[in-house]
Amino acid sequence: MTFEFDETTPDILRNQILAYHMTDVLTDRERARFFGLPEGCRIRERAKILALEKLSMGCNVWIGEGAVLDAQGGLTIGDFTQIGINVMIWSHSSHQQALASNTGISNKDIIYRPTKIGSNVFIAGPSVIAPGVTIGDRVIISPLSFVDRDLPDDSMFSPSRNLQTLQEKVKKIEVALEMILAKGFSPETHPGDMNDV
Repeated sequence: MTFEFDETTPDILRNQILAYHMTDVLTDRERARFFGLPEGCRIRERAKILALEKLSMGCNVWIGEGAVLDAQGGLTIGDFTQIGINVMIWSHSSHQQALASNTGISNKDIIYRPTKIGSNVFIAGPSVIAPGVTIGDRVIISPLSFVDRDLPDDSMFSPSRNLQTLQEKVKKIEVALEMILAKGFSPETHPGDMNDV
């Protein structure tokens, strides 16, 4: 079996691949300096930044091992933010490209949306931040989160906490419905009143 390099691979991609392999022997701070990240930033092994030229990052940001920071649609990260192990932050989506049978053929169906992460944010891994999301300052995101909506300053996002809140609301609705039924209300005896419920 013989091997040949793909001659159509752009030089910028080939250089990026080589750079990532070379940085495996550097410390976190050396790796951050190699990629031109701001003062005090650290980036762990196997973390990857897509479209580094479209990344705007503050000082003293920590990027965990295996994290993927997609800046293709624009990515802003504030000062003193921590991005956990295997966190994926996206600024593009190619699902429409796949549905249109254009994978590997055309980029026209890729959607690019800027993603913004504030200062003093903690994103525990593994978590995923969807394209176009804005996360405010001082936000904590629990492990195993999928964040597909904006989060305001000083908030906490946790799938288990959100599920618990939803379960509490359902329980209140069930109690209210039981009270209504206990008073003798039924759709059969009051068919016109169902619109008022």
